Amino acid sequence: MEAFIGTGVALITPFKEDLSVDTRALTKLVKNQIENGIEYLVVLGTTAESATLTHDEKELIKDTVKEANAGKLPLMLGIGGNNTASVVEELKTSNLEGFDAILSVSPYYNKPTQEGIYRHFKAVSEASPLPVVLYNVPGRTASNVLPETVNRIARECKNIIGVKEAAGDIVQAMRLISLVPEDFKVISGDDMITLPMVLAGGKGVISVIGQGLPQEFSDMVRAGLQGKVKEAYELHYRIAPSIDLIFAEGNPAGIKALLAKKGLVSNNLRLPLVEASEVLTGRINNFMENF
Repeated sequence: MEAFIGTGVALITPFKEDLSVDTRALTKLVKNQIENGIEYLVVLGTTAESATLTHDEKELIKDTVKEANAGKLPLMLGIGGNNTASVVEELKTSNLEGFDAILSVSPYYNKPTQEGIYRHFKAVSEASPLPVVLYNVPGRTASNVLPETVNRIARECKNIIGVKEAAGDIVQAMRLISLVPEDFKVISGDDMITLPMVLAGGKGVISVIGQGLPQEFSDMVRAGLQGKVKEAYELHYRIAPSIDLIFAEGNPAGIKALLAKKGLVSNNLRLPLVEASEVLTGRINNFMENF
């Protein structure tokens, strides 16, 4: 499939008991994704607990993923922030060798106007040597990038090739799909409405649950892209309870509990995030045992 169509996963950062980066577990996780149908990998997004990682740890994670991937899947790298000048500087100075695109979140906390968001991404576009996917996640940023703004960016910033749309609003997603150029990728950032978005014309997903159920979730997305609606919805309804579970106490607590149940990682998070509660962990374990 064309790069960044289908299922990408937002990789977690596995930690050891001492909360150092577990490169062996990360390698194992990447290989598991490759072997189970995932189309691309997203490195150092929000799910990776990137806000708690040092510069050296980020470089270690980038190197580990590139080595484990060995050129098999396209790689997207998270570089974003709420200081435009700082993001521009990072794009200009980072070692981007081995990566195929940038995922850049809309500025958080500052709550810019739509004009401010447009100018931010215009600066990002001009600075980035790689194609950029804009990330709209109002639940984390406190501002919504409206479809009209994304359309303006799509038409005026030629190396911004898509948007990860995570407003959780299928009506907004459909308006977005109807506005943007045909070759501009509208990618779901919300696992639960991924299939409706794909059937409405979206190009796939950057997923969290896809990391825990890679074969089943990527099969669902492929079926949706191929118009196999019945087959796709059968998979959707089988997977759907796990999506509610992994987000019940925030991300990535739930997906780490699920991945720990699968024996891929240890269930460790860095403060201020904490591991899923005993009750939720039990529910996740029960789902996996009966899946």
